[in-house]
Formats: sequence, C-alpha cells, structure tokens
Amino acid sequence: MPELPEVETTCRGIAPHIEGQIIKQVIVRQPKLRWPVPETLNQDLTGLCIQSVSRRAKYLLFSTASGTVLLHLGMSGNLRIMSLDQAAGKHDHVDFVFTDGTVLRLNDPRRFGAVLWTTKPAAEHQLLKDLGPEPLLSDFNGELLYSLSKNRKTAVKSFIMDSHIVVGVGNIYANEALFMAGILPTRQAGKVSLTRYQKLAECIRVVLQQAILQGGTTLRDFVNETGKPGYFQQRLRVYGRAGLPCVSCNQPLTEIRIANRSTVFCPNCQR
Repeated sequence: MPELPEVETTCRGIAPHIEGQIIKQVIVRQPKLRWPVPETLNQDLTGLCIQSVSRRAKYLLFSTASGTVLLHLGMSGNLRIMSLDQAAGKHDHVDFVFTDGTVLRLNDPRRFGAVLWTTKPAAEHQLLKDLGPEPLLSDFNGELLYSLSKNRKTAVKSFIMDSHIVVGVGNIYANEALFMAGILPTRQAGKVSLTRYQKLAECIRVVLQQAILQGGTTLRDFVNETGKPGYFQQRLRVYGRAGLPCVSCNQPLTEIRIANRSTVFCPNCQR
C-alpha cells in the first residue's frame, strides 16, 4: 500500500503539472472503487481550475474555487501524467483531462482507491475530520505522544500507527522509527517515558523525510508520476530483514506479529 512518503512524492510530482490547469473533462471508466465515484463528477469539475495540490494523511487534495477533490491511492493505485493520445489500459479508471491536452490518469488494479468531491471545507470531510496531526508539522511532538499514551496498554508500535494519534506512520516506517529510537515495539505505550517519546517523534520525522527524499518505498507496485520507483527500500534497517544481522550490533533481528503486522526489531538494541 502506498504510504505517506509515496503519497507525498506523488503530490510533489504531479503538482507542477496540474496546478493552474483548467479541467476540460473527467473520464470515469470504472466508478466502482472503494467508494463509488460521484456520478456528477464530470459535470461538477468541468471548467474549474485546480488552484493547489496538497496532501492530508494519505489523501491527495485538489482544491478549486468550488470545492475539493479527495483522491486516495488505495492498495495499489498510482497517478501518471499522460498525453491525451495515450490509450488507457485495463486498470486506468479515471482521467482528469486538462485544456492543454495533459491528462492525470489514475491506475488502480485492486480498485481500493477513491475519487471523491466535496463542496465543504476539506478538513470537515468525514474521512479527514478526526485524523491526528501530520508527523512532519510542528504540532506533532513527543509531548503530544506522551500525553495521549497515558494508561494505554497497547503496544507502542500499534499506538504510533493509529491515525487518530498521528497520521501516516505505516508499518514499514513504524518498524524503522522504533529501531532508530531504540524502543522495543512490544512495549506498552503507557510505559514509554516523555524523553523516549521525544526521541521517537524526531525519529518518525527523520525516517519519513528520508523516504520522501528518496522517492518513497517500492515494495510491490508503487511508481511515481514519471514511472520511476522509489529507493528507500534499499536503506531499510529492520523491515524485511528478519534473521539478518543488526546494522548496529550484528545480532540477528527478530520477527513477530503485532496486530497481525510483520514487526522486525533488534532485541539487543531496542528495549
């Protein structure tokens, strides 16, 4: 599944191509995505200018004077900048066609993505209004994590993956951030000190920023807007390395399941 760095990479990649563009047509070939594509989407969007492209959690937001498109890449979706004469493939479900002939094309083999439209402030949309803070912004910090963790018995890994606590810390990056912070993923969230949460918050920020700079993590089928994969997978220090030597102490890494998710850690370096 595309995680926050992949979505941010996509956001930064497509923004220069579509900001300021006027929508000529929206072609919906397959309306049955995770939620039905609005039947009036073409009618609603034709003639509108995309004023800005931004990201909230793993949603891409295309803002116009009349409302906002919410787009989610789902499990396997990707966006490409195409020319109008490039034929659509089997899994190319939605095209945003602009007046200059450019096309923004959503490809989604598993159809777990979404294309929605709201005329209300995007922050008030039911999919966004209860989300936690963005991990790359200043309102996310160790003090916040510590205050929200009090009396919580859930594993700290599950805690930081809860989108009501902080958005965008998917399984890969939770593994990596906990290793960088030296925190055992099974430790109860309520038993992590303020000092350690301060370090963890910074590690989450660093791991995500590194992944964004390298174009996201390619594990299965994510590609960015130019078709080039991300490269952060080459620098993962624990995820996917069960049984291999720890990069810090050379002891074998351990793999367990937490909330049915693969969790890899160093029992020597993390406590």
